Amino acid sequence: MVITIFRCLFLLLALAVTAVANGIFYSMTTHLYRASILHFPHKSAQPKDDYIYIKDGALVTRNGKIVVTGERKTIENQYHDVKTHDYSGQLIVPGFIDSHLHFPQTEMLASFGEQLLDWLENYTFPTEGKFSNPEYAAKIADIFLRQLYRHGTTSAMVYSSVHQCAAEALFSAAQKHKMLLIAGKVCMDRHCPSWLQDSPEKAQKESADLIERWHGKDRLYYAITPRFAPTSSPEQLHALGELAQQYPDVYIQTHLNENLNEIAWVNSLFPKHNGYLDVYDKFNMLRPKAVFGHCIHMQEHEWQRMAQSGASIAFCPTSNLFLGSGLFDLKTAEKHNIPVALATDVGAGTSFSMLRTLGEAYKVGQLRGEQLQPLHGLYLMTQGAALAQGLEDKIGNLNPGSDADFVVLDPNFDELTSLRFEQHNEVQDIIFALSMLADDRAISATYIAGEPVYQTHIK
Repeated sequence: MVITIFRCLFLLLALAVTAVANGIFYSMTTHLYRASILHFPHKSAQPKDDYIYIKDGALVTRNGKIVVTGERKTIENQYHDVKTHDYSGQLIVPGFIDSHLHFPQTEMLASFGEQLLDWLENYTFPTEGKFSNPEYAAKIADIFLRQLYRHGTTSAMVYSSVHQCAAEALFSAAQKHKMLLIAGKVCMDRHCPSWLQDSPEKAQKESADLIERWHGKDRLYYAITPRFAPTSSPEQLHALGELAQQYPDVYIQTHLNENLNEIAWVNSLFPKHNGYLDVYDKFNMLRPKAVFGHCIHMQEHEWQRMAQSGASIAFCPTSNLFLGSGLFDLKTAEKHNIPVALATDVGAGTSFSMLRTLGEAYKVGQLRGEQLQPLHGLYLMTQGAALAQGLEDKIGNLNPGSDADFVVLDPNFDELTSLRFEQHNEVQDIIFALSMLADDRAISATYIAGEPVYQTHIK
């Protein structure tokens, strides 16, 4: 009897090996997606001309990774026995990367009528105070991530609140969906309500605890996060600079040169420094993997120093317009070869949609007398953003071996867009029109690590 059982087990094992060799089990973890394909395979100074577009294409994923993209007929002949998802007439692009936003500000989106410093005082600080409650933080973290997914965002660089428990809640929520997330606990010990302040010692310790617990775990990364120079004392900036030296592979995120009154305030608080950027520089927080939000009012020596440092910029057009902060100079940033990534900056930013954010970036360019080409803009929220974060081997493109983070866009999501594309449907035209007309209805599906996290209907 025992011998018979072992013989059966051996037979089953042999059959399993044969099945794998013949592609039977392989098809269970391998998926093929039919659609048009658009992405930027590598770094480019001319993304409007340097892209891959396959009108009748297919993408194959296996175990959360991209295997191949190519012409549909060729791919289907090679992978005829795998699970197929038909998005014909739609467009697959890499998942959008949002390089600067605030998850505790989700509920205060579209709060009326202030510029930066008053907006922080009247809206931001009271809202962020709620995040001392772990249950509340977990609730908003789930809502926040759902909003990202339904708008096609698969990766983000996120500011939490000053509370360690809020950062824990955000990392835990992202981990459930295998999301690539960069986030950090905000640090501030002055010029904010006392109940939102930490201290140099607490900021350093709690940040270090979060680094040890989350940085490099699954697809999660930590960012040391002083809110901005005015809310951190020199002692706190020194403590965070020490932390940055202790953990050279973690990210840094903060705000820089956003508002003229803010800049004057920084100059009064740090009179011995040569401008706003120099504050971060002297405290050892200017380096690769440092991402500075806004950078609207930059001096020439700041452009040059940032270029030398390897740091990057998050361009936040909707919040810059909403708060009346100014118009970002993309042309000068790129002239200095500074990596730039597009970002929503929710909650001063007015939408979770990276497509809408692209549309506002175009308008900023128009006001500056410059044209942002639609494919250039798409590059800044996919491959360009990945390069700015040093993650181009993982996200931002549809190259073989990259993580299977991608979005399915439906250009015909309503009557108006269908009418729009009857006559003009070149890929550049599609992206531009979607940046002006699209909302979450244009997102047919969002995939993270090969798994659907949002779908309008099952394919």
